[in-house]
Amino acid sequence: MAEADAALRTLAHNVRAARTRAGLSLDELGRRAKVSKGALVGLEKAQGNPNFATLVRLADTLGVSVSALLEGPAEGRVRVVSSDTVTPLWAGEQGGDARLMLTTSGPAPVEVWRWRLHPGEEYPSHPHQAGVAETVSVTAGRMVLVVDGTEHPVAAGQTATFDGDVPHTYRGAGDATCHLIMTVHLPHGPTT
Repeated sequence: MAEADAALRTLAHNVRAARTRAGLSLDELGRRAKVSKGALVGLEKAQGNPNFATLVRLADTLGVSVSALLEGPAEGRVRVVSSDTVTPLWAGEQGGDARLMLTTSGPAPVEVWRWRLHPGEEYPSHPHQAGVAETVSVTAGRMVLVVDGTEHPVAAGQTATFDGDVPHTYRGAGDATCHLIMTVHLPHGPTT
């Protein structure tokens, strides 16, 4: 439980700092991110339990990566992350999951995610801010990538890329679990 409390305190600090850097009031951040002011006040006081979609909307609005909201200070020049040490940010009904492994630094950060999707299991994503691009590289199994209502099958050994500012869904396909690496390429700066 102490680990969860520490993570919530880090999230609270990072959201407050990013909001201050962006020059946004709680009201304005809430309006832009479609999150209630009460939820934001609680979050900045390290109270509550924000869901994955809320974290994505806040990160998009603040112009930072999801991991920038979740991580403490960097520990060195090289960072090695093991997937079994990263808590899933999404868990599917059939046991699939999504783990944000790390985010690169710099003016255009990139998030690196590991996903597992069981056949028929899906994750619908809301549109991101303009300028966000995603790639999915399937390492095992098959998936269907749905971008703005159009389905695109992606099999092991294939990579797809798309602009993330439209509705999109990741769906496991076939008979086996789909394993994929997803990257999210973020533009610099907060959204208006």
